[in-house]
Amino acid sequence: MARYAAAAGCCLLAGNAFVPGMLGQHELKNQSPSAADARMLAAETVEDNQAEAAWSWASVLSASAALGLMAAVVAPKPADAITAEQFSQLTWSQTRGSGLANRCATIDPAGKEIPVKTGARLVNVCFEPKSFAVETKTVNGMEFVTTRLVTGQTYTIDYVVGSLEPNPMTFKEEDGMDFQAVTVQLPNAQRVPFLFSIKQLVAKGEGSAFKPGFTWGGEFTVPSYRTGGFLDPKGRGMYTGYDQATALPGLQADGKEGQEALFKETNKVYDIGKGALEMEVSKINADLNEIGGVFVSKQPSDTDMGSLAPKTVLLKGIFYGKVVNP
Repeated sequence: MARYAAAAGCCLLAGNAFVPGMLGQHELKNQSPSAADARMLAAETVEDNQAEAAWSWASVLSASAALGLMAAVVAPKPADAITAEQFSQLTWSQTRGSGLANRCATIDPAGKEIPVKTGARLVNVCFEPKSFAVETKTVNGMEFVTTRLVTGQTYTIDYVVGSLEPNPMTFKEEDGMDFQAVTVQLPNAQRVPFLFSIKQLVAKGEGSAFKPGFTWGGEFTVPSYRTGGFLDPKGRGMYTGYDQATALPGLQADGKEGQEALFKETNKVYDIGKGALEMEVSKINADLNEIGGVFVSKQPSDTDMGSLAPKTVLLKGIFYGKVVNP
């Protein structure tokens, strides 16, 4: 193990600056000692054996530190957001692998407000979460705990369109990439899948114009994380697959104990939940009719088609949209 660590260190840091004194120790072992040095070498044998383990662990730790430094240096930096106009000028090859497809457009502030006319549309609506929290049981009771994203950079809702009416300001979502499958991991390593959604969103706010500080929000639908054609590891599904994966004697062996949980696992259902969304406009561009700001969304997690109780997921992030007046 020490040899592998030393080799990694040589590649990264060049030479024997990896662990001071380690190369000298190997040279001492490879030399043929003279008769005068035999007694001194024998006396140091025990000390050398004890130090060997320490040097080995030092090598491993140093290798880990060096590799961690290398990973930090070569790790890709998150893509900086660009304006919608700049993004529209990029080709597919320029966008591919850049991370820009997972970013909402930024806005260059201009003007004071954007009036909305009857029959308007809100297009290219984008929601980009910046944090994911899940309500779970802790030593202090039920709390929202910050999680770690497990899935890749595919969690942004984009290209959503819908009708927009003034007095009161009402947006009704109609189409677009209005959901994304996301999985996060709690500090106890439990993974929580959920369908980040704004399907059938109806957001309302007072007024007939967008300006910084304008607040609006509403409820939306959260479809089931899995559809009826999904089969679990035992081949059970909602409208396909096996009806059950346990023998009848096993179902009746314990009477009523455990039957409820087994019934939920066997009888798949398509759960549809409800979520709530609040938004605040922080930037506008009156020349391009663009709005942007922050949002907070609360919705249920996956239920594994009815067998699990859903957890509450809290998302915070930024949004973008473009007003198209008739």
